[in-house]
Amino acid sequence: MRKEEFHLKFFMCVIQSRGLVRPPQRTAGEASTSSMLIQKPPLETDDLKPLHAMDDPGTMEGIPILKNGEACGQSARKPWRRRAKTERQGGPWVKTRGEKWIMTHEEHHAAKTLGIGKAIAVLTSGGDAQGKEKALRGRGGGTKIMAGGRSGGYQGLVDGGDHHQGGTFLRTPGGTVIGSARCKDFRDREGRLRAAHNLVKRGITNLCVIGGDGSLTGADTFRSEWSDLLSDLQKAGKITEEEATKSSYLNIVGLVGSIDNDFCGTDMTIGTDSALHRIIEIVDAITTTAQSHQRTFVLEVMGRHCGYLALVTSLSCGADWVFIPECPPDDDWEEHLCRRLSETRTRGSRLNIIIVAEGAIDKNGKPITSEDIKNLVVKRLGYDTRVTVLGHVQRGGTPSAFDRILGSRMGVEAVMALLEGTPDTPACVVSLSGNQAVRLPLMECVQVTPRSLSTLYRSFMNNWEVYKLLAHVRPPVTKGSTHTVAVMNVGAPAAGMNAAVRSTVRIGLIQGNRVLVVHDGFEGLAKGQIEEAGWSYVGGWTGQGGSKLGTKRTLPKKSFEQISANITKFNIQGLVIIGGFEAYTGGLELMEGRKLFDELCIPFVVIPATVSNNVPGSDFSVGADTALNTICTTCDRIKQSAAGTKRRVFIIETMGGYCGYLATMAGLAAGADAAYIFEEPFTIRDLQANVEHLVQKMRTTVKRGLVLRNEKCNENYTTDFIFNLYSEEGKGIFDSRKNVLGHMQQGGSPTPFDRNFATKMGAKAMNWMSGKIKESYRNGRIFANTPDSGCVLGMRKRALVFQPVTELKDQTDFEHRIPKEQWWLKLRPILKILAKYEIDLDTSEHAHLEHISRKRSGETSI
Repeated sequence: MRKEEFHLKFFMCVIQSRGLVRPPQRTAGEASTSSMLIQKPPLETDDLKPLHAMDDPGTMEGIPILKNGEACGQSARKPWRRRAKTERQGGPWVKTRGEKWIMTHEEHHAAKTLGIGKAIAVLTSGGDAQGKEKALRGRGGGTKIMAGGRSGGYQGLVDGGDHHQGGTFLRTPGGTVIGSARCKDFRDREGRLRAAHNLVKRGITNLCVIGGDGSLTGADTFRSEWSDLLSDLQKAGKITEEEATKSSYLNIVGLVGSIDNDFCGTDMTIGTDSALHRIIEIVDAITTTAQSHQRTFVLEVMGRHCGYLALVTSLSCGADWVFIPECPPDDDWEEHLCRRLSETRTRGSRLNIIIVAEGAIDKNGKPITSEDIKNLVVKRLGYDTRVTVLGHVQRGGTPSAFDRILGSRMGVEAVMALLEGTPDTPACVVSLSGNQAVRLPLMECVQVTPRSLSTLYRSFMNNWEVYKLLAHVRPPVTKGSTHTVAVMNVGAPAAGMNAAVRSTVRIGLIQGNRVLVVHDGFEGLAKGQIEEAGWSYVGGWTGQGGSKLGTKRTLPKKSFEQISANITKFNIQGLVIIGGFEAYTGGLELMEGRKLFDELCIPFVVIPATVSNNVPGSDFSVGADTALNTICTTCDRIKQSAAGTKRRVFIIETMGGYCGYLATMAGLAAGADAAYIFEEPFTIRDLQANVEHLVQKMRTTVKRGLVLRNEKCNENYTTDFIFNLYSEEGKGIFDSRKNVLGHMQQGGSPTPFDRNFATKMGAKAMNWMSGKIKESYRNGRIFANTPDSGCVLGMRKRALVFQPVTELKDQTDFEHRIPKEQWWLKLRPILKILAKYEIDLDTSEHAHLEHISRKRSGETSI
């Protein structure tokens, strides 16, 4: 599946679900077999036709696909008339003397007809980025969906023409199918006048622009001039007064698609995570050859004005130095750099990695190039040095799981923002704040252009603060230490655990603490498997998967006496526990053990790290993103294997225990037809409906199916049972195959997200620990027995927060080892919409318009 095509399909399906386009009608038998399929009442109108009645060769699964500039016939339907002042008589619409009711916003929601009579255009503009939505244009039910054409981006709006494209859009990976371009014509008023003419002639009054700050600035300018453009067109006789009235206003919503992550107001732009995947893959490969030959490598990454890619790459690979345009180095940076590289070699490292953003400059604004750095290192240190310029490889490849899901979530908000728009609604941009979608005024974001540290957004500042601590602050030379903190892993292994340990150890050393590492979890703590860790002890751990310290599921309750003795023996004054549900449960047991053993009255913090993502108190866990990408990659390859055989359905079992996070999110990212989880009970009728759904799908051009099953979703409907059911019911129509992914989901190198997330979590945990130890120091010893001295550090919506483990007990289902409320369950309707099920999409909780100044005033650095 192409990177941006996943989101085009998503746009189409979401718009269908809101009544923009009516899907094909199901038979009564199909509608009665499943609780998943919610039957909608037919609309009382003579003008809407079912989609299947308009099928032609230029359609995509029954929906016409048109390129920019294709002429659209005028609708035979009469224009909407103003709502009569007479009394409503019930029903979605009531005809009175040939007129139709105009519904209020709330009535549209109730009748599920919010999109009827509206038209949406979608275009991609600017540089290419993985995960950019492509668009489609069709008609049905009074709605048009417009996609960019061969010209690409704004150029397609300006050119018009008859660039029709038929066929499927869901096969080849890479690129932007509808085209993306930097349009010079649109910068001139004459070009915008032509674009306005093309939109008016097609009845388009809603525009979704996917691009960077330049593309979105152009969109806002287009909207501000809209009335004047219509007036000029009407005076020139190019549009009629009726057309001008119908298109009297233009609603605009922006989605930020840029690998540079250079747009203020959002933590991540679409395409950034995928670009980081490409970079880290190359850095990991280069690291092996650099170690063999004891070389220094200078890697240049994209980022003319924003160094986000360079900065996060340096954190994710443990680079020795990073050059970014936002923070030029001090005047004596040459001396500092050479000293840093020399010290790293003295500690025993066999390589040096330097990351350079292409727009890096010094204090005087002079460019710092990769060749300049290479020449400096060779001349002053004599190190064998190589330069690698990554170039456009960063824009290519398949999108990461994060980008696929991000595009889908942002797409929901974009569609709803357009459908809810009024002439008074300001142009907005849908962005990501922490784990929450927000709407921000477009021009507020564009005007706060990140060019210096004083105007940078929260996620960049957090990364910069951690980088400065790990790369530019030397650990104290003196042996005297202030406190002793132990670090351990508990539970099943998860990618990113080692990155969290490395960050925790090194931040602790920088603060002057003595840091101990515990092998094999609580069992090792009881047996005294403890040793002191220095700076070089955790060198190179960031990119390594698994658990270098060893980890076990053993809980501490049965070994309180031995654990207390070793806490006293090694003078442990604080404990950082990195792990999954066992780490959280172990924390609760430590709190209970304080009543019996004073030695357990020390502060501790739990950093969630598990592929299951089932730790209470956190929306995300370290390791879950890596497992999710492993599943998505496997699903992509499995679906590709069916390209030649056709008519094949794959049933794939994922990990997670009773938690359906992996199955749901992988299903959303990989385009699954169904995902069975424990949190959403299902019956044999649901299974039957899914089989019938796949039978219908095999009659379309997409002759393959994908079904995910969480390993403990149902004790009776096992993977074998579902496989046998699909095999039997699909005889003669499709073949079935099953695949249990198993422990491969716990292996592999951590993704950039997990490396970065773990590094920041470790740094924040150690900062909290140092403060809590000082706060708990009484009568010459550490004594912490308050509830807030034992916490879980987790991401909740927009922030990293510390929550006492005891306060999370009421939020936990201990029998099934999952939180009682899980945020991702609200995304499951999107999965079903993508799979072409007719369901209700809950829009009661959507983002409201905020202001960038208010958002920024509440941000704090790590």
